Amino acid sequence: MSPLDFLGGFLHTAFATVLDVVPIAAILFGFQFLVIRRAVPNLKRVLFGFLYVLIGLSLFLMGLEQALFPLGKLMAQQLTAPEFLHGVGADPAVSLRWEDYLWVYLFAAAIGFSTTIAEPSLLAVAIKAQSVSGGELSATKLRIAVAIGVAAGIALGAFRIVTGTPLYFYIITGYVVVLIQTLYAPKSIIALAYDSGGVTTSTVTVPLVAALGLGLASSVPGRNPMLDGFGLIAFASLFPIMAVMGYVQISNWLNKPKDDASANNVSMMTKR
Repeated sequence: MSPLDFLGGFLHTAFATVLDVVPIAAILFGFQFLVIRRAVPNLKRVLFGFLYVLIGLSLFLMGLEQALFPLGKLMAQQLTAPEFLHGVGADPAVSLRWEDYLWVYLFAAAIGFSTTIAEPSLLAVAIKAQSVSGGELSATKLRIAVAIGVAAGIALGAFRIVTGTPLYFYIITGYVVVLIQTLYAPKSIIALAYDSGGVTTSTVTVPLVAALGLGLASSVPGRNPMLDGFGLIAFASLFPIMAVMGYVQISNWLNKPKDDASANNVSMMTKR
């Protein structure tokens, strides 16, 4: 790409980003001046922050369009290529089974885990959760739990595309599990778990996961990209809810014997 092409692409992306950010800025400053009726503290710093956001988002979106999005689609096509699945020189007419796509499931899980760990919105929520909980809830452990949930969800979504089974089977079953977990999970974690499912579908995860789904549906015989290529984002939103509540429930279950033992020791000492 020549410098002129890069500059033209950057200006085009920056203009689109400005159109997206200006309504948000208008609402924030409008409420600040018209409703609260106070000057913005550190106005110069806030304006520079908005400028950094515009530049960073523009460069990031360019990188997604030119690198990450095509890479996800290319990897899906390569992993489902007949010469890779059958082996070089094998008969491409041999029908494939769902277990022949093992590398696709592993790649989907790796993509889901890595993009979730890199997700800025999840990092922000995890840091706030750790701060509000006074350090009882680790930001790192929360991010890992969410990432594991996304990895499992994306891998299962890739399995659904390969097998061609209906999407609603998985989504309905998943939400039934979530509802059951909600009844038994600690109340302090339920809202955070549901938010964790939402923040995963953001700037890093969505382009790669969407590219993976479309590339996979385009490469697997008998699949329609319009019907089967979409739906992975739903898995990326659902399974983190299950993972976070499951993580807290398992942690409480593992710590319960220790708490019961400590309570029994205190009771015995009191009797003595």
